[in-house]
Amino acid sequence: MRSDVATLPGSPERPNEDWAAAALPASGAGGTVVLLDGVTPPTGDDGCVHTVPWFTARLGGALTELSASRPDMPLAEVLAEAIRRTADAHRGTCDLSHVRTPQATVVLARWDGDSVEHLVLSDSALLLEAPDGAVRAVLDDRLDLVPDEIRRSLAATDRLRNREGGFFTAAADPSVAGRAVTGTTPRAEVRALAALTDGASRWVELFGAGDWAACFGVLRAEGPTGLLRRVRALEAADTEAGGKHRWKTHDDATAVYAELRPFP
Repeated sequence: MRSDVATLPGSPERPNEDWAAAALPASGAGGTVVLLDGVTPPTGDDGCVHTVPWFTARLGGALTELSASRPDMPLAEVLAEAIRRTADAHRGTCDLSHVRTPQATVVLARWDGDSVEHLVLSDSALLLEAPDGAVRAVLDDRLDLVPDEIRRSLAATDRLRNREGGFFTAAADPSVAGRAVTGTTPRAEVRALAALTDGASRWVELFGAGDWAACFGVLRAEGPTGLLRRVRALEAADTEAGGKHRWKTHDDATAVYAELRPFP
């Protein structure tokens, strides 16, 4: 595997709440990619004494260890166990039932000589490139289906957070893993893959600078750093035009690109 990771904070005044990792098993046969986008809570009580970066580091570390060391566990089970471990780490000090308890979007990908497994929860994206260059986006679109007028209201959004008929993120309830978008693709049908937080996928989803195949082309030619530079340039241009395309000027943006080398 050849992998490349880049991340940029949305603001110099706030810590970056994204988390990413790529790992190889000791045998060298296969690999795993983990990507988290921490959910920035509104100002006020969230029932937790810890920061979002604390949460994403804990959850991301558990996901990386489990996905790389436990090939017998399906990715949904990996996510459930990682959420359980993370919740146990602060159950004694925090109100984990609070609707805004620290949480994150999740992308997981794991492969061996036979298959590529994937899991996506909430609005980060996974791209799978076939040997012929075709690109398939694996998305969880439930948050996108929430009307803008509801998303502009914190109270209305909270009523749909991790609720049936709304959208789901990884917080403190392991059962949410059963709500993730999961699947398996034959290994021979995947040449490379990429994981993007929504701050990076803005290039496609917000600004419409190209489709997913074009986005993958940027990643292949310029790497994740090149894609993030393009996103920041579009954001700057939009700011000069009045910032009509978004609610945030910038967002934490992270991209992981991995080429899956052929097995002998």
